[in-house]
Amino acid sequence: MRKRLQSPLPKRHGLDAARLKLPAEGPWHTVRDHLVDRLPVAPERIDAMFAEQRFVGIDGPLSRDAPFVPDSFVWFHRDLPDEVEVPFDIDVLHQDDDLLVVHKPHFLATIPRGKHVLETALVRLRQRLDLPELSPAHRLDRVTAGLLVFVIRPELRGAYQTLFANRRVHKEYEAIAPVRDDLVLPTTIRNRIVKERGVIAAREVAGPPNAETHVELVERRGDIGRYRIVPTTGRTHQIRLHLASLGIPILGDRFYPTLTETPLDDFSRPLQLLAKTLAFTDPVSGEHRHFDSPASLGAWTSYADWDQPSYAAR
Repeated sequence: MRKRLQSPLPKRHGLDAARLKLPAEGPWHTVRDHLVDRLPVAPERIDAMFAEQRFVGIDGPLSRDAPFVPDSFVWFHRDLPDEVEVPFDIDVLHQDDDLLVVHKPHFLATIPRGKHVLETALVRLRQRLDLPELSPAHRLDRVTAGLLVFVIRPELRGAYQTLFANRRVHKEYEAIAPVRDDLVLPTTIRNRIVKERGVIAAREVAGPPNAETHVELVERRGDIGRYRIVPTTGRTHQIRLHLASLGIPILGDRFYPTLTETPLDDFSRPLQLLAKTLAFTDPVSGEHRHFDSPASLGAWTSYADWDQPSYAAR
């Protein structure tokens, strides 16, 4: 296997530079011509990036009139989006030579994507702990709180990511949701969920099941309950969609059953879903690993405090 070219640019904010391979052929006379066609960036901004020596080839910075060379590579750091600060901390629960286990707060994305780059768990932890090669073994939705496992050594990344991808991890979630007296629990939901690219919400459709969730009511207080959720599969928004389909949508869910647009600086009424427990046989050491989040959900500990007006980040 051919060794991947090493980037001539250092990491920035714990992130690698983007790498583009130029096509084997095309009508472009300069690298700039190709980048104008390829990147979703205004030509004026691309010119400014050339002036700032932001585009780099294997031999160093590229000028605005650098010739187009088929099959060559260009590295650069993308412009960062204007981000809303997420005013909640990450709690480190466990760290050894191989793994880092943390409690991720609500509203913090796992990895950089779209409007979230610096305000993500991965970037925060790489910088805070000086672990530039840290990588996630799995992901949590931005609005879901709870346990996240990161791999410290790059050579072990595949083993742990495969463990999660192949569903060899026992996961338990906790959710706060309404109680229905006519709903027989515990129950297991099996159906088919699809999530289309570019569509925010997932949906249930007819067809062979690809999603399975076990739901049981642990405790009740008036009209709301604390639920134990054990997903066998890991489809996008699976737990949220399944509880909504049972008529007990999770408190604070702004996607299911009804999609509600919410500003990114609105941190009110966080989704009452917590990734509570992870357990697995370590693929490297063979030992049994078990982690529990010490966190509790706000609507259960104090509904009045949870049900507060929006907090706007500075």
